[in-house]
Amino acid sequence: MAIIVQKYGGSSVADSDKIRNVARRVIRATEGGNDVVVVVSAMGKTTDNLIKLAHQISDHPDERELDLLLSTGEVVSSALMAMAIESLGHKAISLTGPQAGIRTDSSYSRARITRISPSRIKGELKRGKIVVVAGFQGINRNFDVTTLGRGGSDTTAVALAISLKAQRCEIFTDVDGVYTADPRIVPNARKLEEIGYEEMLEMASVGAKVMHNRAVEVGWVYGMPILVASSFNDNPGTLIHGGIPMEVRNKVSGIAHDLNVAKVTIVGIPDKPGTASSIFQALADAGISVDTIVQNISAKGVTDLTFTVGQTDLNRAMEVVRPVAKSTGANDCISDSSVGKVSVIGSGMQTAPGYAARMFKTLAEENINIEMISTSEIKITCIIKDEKVPQAVRALHKAFDLEKV
Repeated sequence: MAIIVQKYGGSSVADSDKIRNVARRVIRATEGGNDVVVVVSAMGKTTDNLIKLAHQISDHPDERELDLLLSTGEVVSSALMAMAIESLGHKAISLTGPQAGIRTDSSYSRARITRISPSRIKGELKRGKIVVVAGFQGINRNFDVTTLGRGGSDTTAVALAISLKAQRCEIFTDVDGVYTADPRIVPNARKLEEIGYEEMLEMASVGAKVMHNRAVEVGWVYGMPILVASSFNDNPGTLIHGGIPMEVRNKVSGIAHDLNVAKVTIVGIPDKPGTASSIFQALADAGISVDTIVQNISAKGVTDLTFTVGQTDLNRAMEVVRPVAKSTGANDCISDSSVGKVSVIGSGMQTAPGYAARMFKTLAEENINIEMISTSEIKITCIIKDEKVPQAVRALHKAFDLEKV
């Protein structure tokens, strides 16, 4: 029998009724002749509530203890899911990430999967059981529980599908699939029947919440097809895979946005070799990802250096950057959290000119000022004021005719 890995997000298992609904969907897949492995997230806002609780106890919770605490949310979901499946007459067993054989490095709160030993899962499948795995977690070489970062259950599911040589990985959430833009902002956004790994990775990296970017990256590397669909209906979803012919696809696939953005500017930094390296190495050592980077033209031996980080990383970034900037002789280090980013994405863009010009013209017509710009072969991203992001998304979606098939 073919193996299918299904993942259900927090909104899909938010309460007992929704857990029973998912159990029925899982059983239906099993009765269709498949061996099914289920990966679940924590119920609803459980992870957020656990983080709040930890910070009520300590201003700076120990990273190891925080990972252990946060991992409990998915353990609860997996146990309840197994109970629900059993109550409907099918054999099931729940496994934590470590019990499922998921090994990681020791980067607490942002661990990377190093290997998976799926022998326990395979054995339970052979015994006719549906296996329910707690997502978002693994164990390091010291046998400490680690978590994979927010959205990490997607990565758990895709990595398990690869290790089990599954037919495909199915990600079930509260939306019907991948849309040309966020339907909450653009009501006439169109659902895509399929999208390539590269485009989906760019969309996930710049704010599309439907898939975690690390999960897409792992799926792309190993060629694992990923279906994104809703757990609340049977509508066809979006298939993420390779091999979509370039010439028959739309030049632009979608408009993505992200409000989890903050801007850091180091003012009056000496323009000499090694200065930028010292700043970004310090951020890298602290595990802080940097996105868009702009350096002004040097004047009288000094320049301004601006970059963006996630808004949730801003305080840590400033703590890291301030002393380094001071040591280089910079005049000041300032931040701005009132920004967001909007991106135009499409693999077809790399073979045709004019997309940047159309994007910039559209934003200008909307009286939206561009603060920073970054590009790749298939993406153009602009940093703008956060209050202008919804307006920009709607205008760009219309400008690139994305409502049309």
